[in-house]
Amino acid sequence: MAPGDFRPVYHPAGHDHDLRVALQDLRTGRWLAMRNLLESTPDWASWTRRTQVLAAVAAGSDAVHAWLAEEPRSVAATVMRARVAVERAIRAHRERRPSAQELWQEAWEGCRSAAHASPADPVPWVCLLALSQLDEGQRLEEHRLLPPGPMLFPGPWGLLAEADKRDPFNREAYHRMLQFVYARQTSGTLSEAVNFVQWAASSAPEGSPLHVLPLYVRVERYRREHGNERALDLHWVTEDGERDARRALHIWFAAADPAARSLLDLNHLAHALWGSLRFTDAAPVFRAMGPYYTSLPWSHRTRTPQDPAGAEDVFLRARSRCLAAEPEAGRRPPG
Repeated sequence: MAPGDFRPVYHPAGHDHDLRVALQDLRTGRWLAMRNLLESTPDWASWTRRTQVLAAVAAGSDAVHAWLAEEPRSVAATVMRARVAVERAIRAHRERRPSAQELWQEAWEGCRSAAHASPADPVPWVCLLALSQLDEGQRLEEHRLLPPGPMLFPGPWGLLAEADKRDPFNREAYHRMLQFVYARQTSGTLSEAVNFVQWAASSAPEGSPLHVLPLYVRVERYRREHGNERALDLHWVTEDGERDARRALHIWFAAADPAARSLLDLNHLAHALWGSLRFTDAAPVFRAMGPYYTSLPWSHRTRTPQDPAGAEDVFLRARSRCLAAEPEAGRRPPG
């Protein structure tokens, strides 16, 4: 395939073929493949990721309800019911629908039921962390606990600790905590976000996706400042920007199990390396994506972030530039 013929594919399952098959069945209202997939999921990191992706699709159907009706004692179905309830509550809150409060309460109860049914599972606690962002004024006591270190904010630290206890450094748990920071009704939330991700990454082991978190905060800062393309370039070529990109490359990408690397994390790392003009370093990251990509963070480089075609165009230009810089010894036919 010629370089100009390459067209990236967006799919929520990414490289996870078994998840892709389950999603295809789920979109037609069938739940058996979802059940079989979850029964064969080998670790908490995969379980967390798969239940999240499945819930985003299942929230638009009654498939999980049908599964529970057929297998009322299924622990996986109980966890998925909580996942779906949380997804619906977040969507209702985002759209400012009148049902948002009721759905929030329903989701909270579903999470507590799932935690009781599956006490070793981090997902019910991750789900409660996801719901915490809806409490923008931090009215609930569990959402304003004192932080575990200086320069941090009052928040749902008990929920994060419960998730951490079951799956240390769970990727989604820390991303949910970051979303909570963004939702807080206070000033200076970006500085709070910076402090949080630096704190999280400082204790994470090599290969942990928490080392990519600082790149997300940099993209969020740019998005809020409504910068133009030139401003974003300058944003990444700073000493701090280059340092964050290098750390994510060497401490996460180079050390992580390739099968466990998040496609969204790969896109954020490739974007950061490209933005900081580290084209040669970015080439293997683009190759690790294979045929897949995500519109974020590339859409922030466009005039109309809602236009997926614009994000794809930016991604293709960045990919082409970085693969062209790759040394001949490491170069393979792109595609």
